[in-house]
Amino acid sequence: MKHFTTANTIMTGTIGLAVLSALSGCQSAPEEQAAEAQNKFIVVEQQPNGKYVVIEEMPTTGPSRAIIKETDENGTVTERIMSEAEMKELADQEYKKMQEGKSELNAEPKGEGMGLAGTILAAAGGALLGNMIGNALMNNSNFRKNQDASNRSAYHRSSAGGSNSAASNSQKKSFFGNSASRSTSSSSSFGG
Repeated sequence: MKHFTTANTIMTGTIGLAVLSALSGCQSAPEEQAAEAQNKFIVVEQQPNGKYVVIEEMPTTGPSRAIIKETDENGTVTERIMSEAEMKELADQEYKKMQEGKSELNAEPKGEGMGLAGTILAAAGGALLGNMIGNALMNNSNFRKNQDASNRSAYHRSSAGGSNSAASNSQKKSFFGNSASRSTSSSSSFGG
């Protein structure tokens, strides 16, 4: 008994795989949004210019908190822990300044780092002040640029897509991994 594979059967299977692939891709978006709203543990370091940058960042199941590393005029590094309440207070003050147009976050970045309150808001705004404020902040292009300039953590770079996202998306891949510009077609007949 011969089994024939028809073009219709192949097309149905291919469409089914494409639909399953598309559906599984759609499911990841809510998971990413939920991860963004998670509480965060961050390590913030003072730079020689007095500005602050995030050097480590990770989601946490406990309350948000930060370790602040500061260097005094003698070069002595001190570390202090900032509680979620202190972080919320700083973030809220900076958000109000931002709404009034008086925050560093409203302007184009001027080098690396920002003040401590701006750095805290940029790193954990959504987790500290809520998703609505976090989404409003992410719609501000200057905020996103300042966020990138003040956050060196690998977690931020991976969740933001990294700085090479435009370069990596320039060549699209097809469903089967082939480059779209190199796809070839061939025809063959079935039967015997």
